[in-house]
Formats: sequence, structure tokens, C-alpha cells
Amino acid sequence: MKGKRIIIPILCFAVLMLGLGSNDSLRGIFAPVFQDRYALSDSQLSLIVTISYVGNLLFLSLGGKLLDTFDRKKVTLSIIGIWMLALAVNLFTDQYIFILISMFLALGASTLLNTTINILTPMVCAGYAGLMVNVFFFIQGIGTSGSQLLLGRYAFSYSGWKMINAVLFVIGIIAVLLFLNVKLPGWKEIAEARDSNSSGKSTGKDPAGKSGALQGTGAVSEKSSPAPAMFWLLAAMLGCYFIGEHGIMNWFLSYCISAFSMDSERASLCLSIFWGGMTIGRLVFAPAVQKLGTIKSIRIFGGIGTLLFCAGIILGASGIFLVGISGFAISVLYPTIILFFQELYPASVAATRTGAIISVATIADILFNLLFGVLCDSIGYRSSFLILPVCMVCFYLIYLSLSKKAQVQSR
Repeated sequence: MKGKRIIIPILCFAVLMLGLGSNDSLRGIFAPVFQDRYALSDSQLSLIVTISYVGNLLFLSLGGKLLDTFDRKKVTLSIIGIWMLALAVNLFTDQYIFILISMFLALGASTLLNTTINILTPMVCAGYAGLMVNVFFFIQGIGTSGSQLLLGRYAFSYSGWKMINAVLFVIGIIAVLLFLNVKLPGWKEIAEARDSNSSGKSTGKDPAGKSGALQGTGAVSEKSSPAPAMFWLLAAMLGCYFIGEHGIMNWFLSYCISAFSMDSERASLCLSIFWGGMTIGRLVFAPAVQKLGTIKSIRIFGGIGTLLFCAGIILGASGIFLVGISGFAISVLYPTIILFFQELYPASVAATRTGAIISVATIADILFNLLFGVLCDSIGYRSSFLILPVCMVCFYLIYLSLSKKAQVQSR
């Protein structure tokens, strides 16, 4: 019976993350299909991206509070329901306005579900949350890269758009059926588990002799909460990280081609190494994250990743492969950072604070992408791209300061 309680949520989250990874890639894959079918201008096409970002912000800003205020199982099922509603809109409509509506709902719900799974993992995978959260993000990466490969090659058409939405809708049904059989503990039970793990962390065991889910993480008790100023520091830290990682995703190809007159094949290879490392690294390093705990993991992998990332960009054309390789170290940072947030805040408000921090960081990310193109026109790609290593260094320095404070609070 105990094995069943563990296997069902793991299977549920794995299936859901596979679907969410695929869902997140659809916007880019089918953009040319939308433009051709609905005769869209470039501004109309860009509105699809913009409206999805708005959905991300709205869902994240409200979703965390809902998870902390109401029954988390019902809230999660409702979010899955909204995601499936968006898929149904894509299946049964054929107008540009409905594409905008579905992107708003699908990407907003998908982003919130992604964060929700990260929040729920320590509840259902007590003792190995650091391991499983990175495995789930690896599965999401498989969904994203697999969809880009298969859909781009075999289903690059409007009929392919309908087909993938039907497949994702079936995945949603499977996830709902599995999640109905998942038992979630209350936040008071989570707090008691944290206190128990905290008391046994010096030996790496909890009082029952099992590996602590929060071993060496600096989790605080339900009666303690960080000062309000720490919220903004955490948001600044994550915002700097987003700019670094997403800057590679959105601008790296243009940077290599424009700044160094590099051929697109070589530039694409470096980007592929980066994203391949982001995917594979989460699986390979998941056991290390579990063993080290969140604080040490972010310190070690963040330090290595930041060093490689900065060296690669500063060296210019001769260092771009270092940027690609940095993806392996950076891979575990985001899911582990989200675990760090949950361990830092009391369980009763952890989801609210996590959602709010991600929302603020996302705003910083959006503003950067809006201004970066203007900056490139003014001072060129080479100089403008130096913002990325500066942001990664700021991310790491802020983290080092915050992690020391977290360790002091846990004593």
C-alpha cells in the first residue's frame, strides 16, 4: 500500500511534466503555421507570445495564494482542468482570436502546473525531493525537445496542430485520473516533517533513521519567516538567473551570427549543447542534488555554471562552446532554487511566496527582452551580451549572501 502511494504521484507528475514540456514548445513550432493560415502580420504573431507571458504572470501571481488558501488537491485539479479547456479550444475552434485565448490559458496554466509540481514533490516524495524534482524537469525537457524534433519534422501543419492537442488532452485525462488517487498532506504535517528532518540533519538522518528530505537545507520552522526584504532579494536573484538562462535561449543564435559572423550551423550546435546539457544534467546530477541538499547544490553547481557561462561569453568566439557546456551545471539550478524557496518560507505560505517571487522575476525577464533589442541597435551585440554574465554573477553573489542568512536562521 505504501509503494502504491509513492508510485502513483510519481507516475502522475511524470506524465504531466511530459505533456507540459510538449505544450510549452507548441507556440514556437506552429507560429509559421498560424501566420500562414490566418494571414497574420508580424505584430499579430508577436501578440501570441505576449499574451502567453501575460497568462504566465496572472496565473503565477494568483495560483500560489490559491494553493495556500484552499485544498491543494482541488486547486491542482482545477488548474489541470483549465489547461485541458485550452486544449479543447484548440481542438474545436479555428480562428485567430481563439488561438490568443488558448495561449493565454494553456501557457498560464502550464507554467503554474510546472511550479505546482515543484511545490508538491516534497509532500509526496518525502526523503528524496531533490532527486525527484530534477528527474521531473528532465522528463519535461524530453517532452519539449521531443516535440520540437517530431512535430517540426513530421507534423508541421494545421492538422498536426490539431493532432498534438488531442494527444495532450488525453495526457490531461490520464493525469487527472492518477491525481485523484494521490494523497497530499496538510501544511501542518509538512512543517512537522521539516522540524523532524531539521533535528536530524547533522547525521543526514531523521529520527526514524531515514534520509531527510531537507537534509542540510536550512529549512525554517512554521513559526519563523524571513524578513520582507529577503523576498525582494530572492526575486532579484531569480530575475538575474532568468536573464542569464533565457538570454541564451532567445538571443544566442543572433549573438553568434551578428557579433562573430558565425555560420548558423556552428551557432546552432552550441545552443544544442547548452539545451542538451540542461536536459541531461537534470537526470545525471539529480542524485548529487539529493545527497548535497539544496544549499550546497546551488552553491556548487551555481558556481561552476556561472564560471563557465561568464568565461565563455567574455572569451567571445573562442569561448562559445564553454557557454554550451555550462548548461550541464546550470541544469539543476532552477528546480533546486524553487525547493530552496519552499524550505526558506513556512509551509503555510510557501506556495504564495514562491509564486510571487517567480512573477516578479518574470517581469524582470520580460523587461530585459523588450530592451535588449534596442540596446543591441545602440551598442552592438558583443557589448550588449555582456549583460548576461553580469546578471549570472549577480545571481550567484546574491545567493551566497542569502544562503548564509538561511543557515543562520535554521540554527
